[in-house]
Amino acid sequence: MPRPLLPRLITFVQDHSEPLPVPLIPEIVTYQGKEFTQLWETAVRELEGWDPSPFWAFPWCGGQALARYVLDHPEVVRGKRVFDFATGSGLVAIAAGRAGAASITAADLDPISEAAVHLNSQLNGTSIAFRGGDSIGDPLDGVELVLAGDIFYERRLAADGMRWFRGLVDRNVQVLVGDPGRIYSTDDGLTDRAAYDVPTTTAIEQQPVRRTWVREVVKT
Repeated sequence: MPRPLLPRLITFVQDHSEPLPVPLIPEIVTYQGKEFTQLWETAVRELEGWDPSPFWAFPWCGGQALARYVLDHPEVVRGKRVFDFATGSGLVAIAAGRAGAASITAADLDPISEAAVHLNSQLNGTSIAFRGGDSIGDPLDGVELVLAGDIFYERRLAADGMRWFRGLVDRNVQVLVGDPGRIYSTDDGLTDRAAYDVPTTTAIEQQPVRRTWVREVVKT
């Protein structure tokens, strides 16, 4: 992202969302929108040329479960170099920072995500580097743990993501994913680590509470 555009996107996030506790992780506060469609329409009007999908504005079930797991099991991230893939709001990255990760990089295709991560990391007193663009296929040299909050909603993302994750695991990088049983979820090469009943909203889900798993990608 051209750096002069970041302040504009930060202002957009501040104007169209508000800091609220994350339902399953109330010790973390993030900028959140109230209604997906309304926020999407606002982004179309005000941010011409940008992807208007406001994934950054909601604590998705997979990310909530994964963040809760990281905070409940800090030994998973403590002292490690962590990469949070498809970070959105930065929720999982923030949890990793709170749990003692040595360094955290949050990655997302959406330029507005950088603004959300910037604001949310400040709210929660964490230091997070942001990486834009498509990370899939990158060997992530030096990274010890990859976290991926909620990627099984799209066929290509799920397939390409899992192929990449398996390659990383083969190079001894640990990979944990949050999985609320999306349409493209898979059991192939995954083992369960925890499950949570995640409070959510019918603005983005079909029910107010959704069972969500934390799963580890294993060598096959």
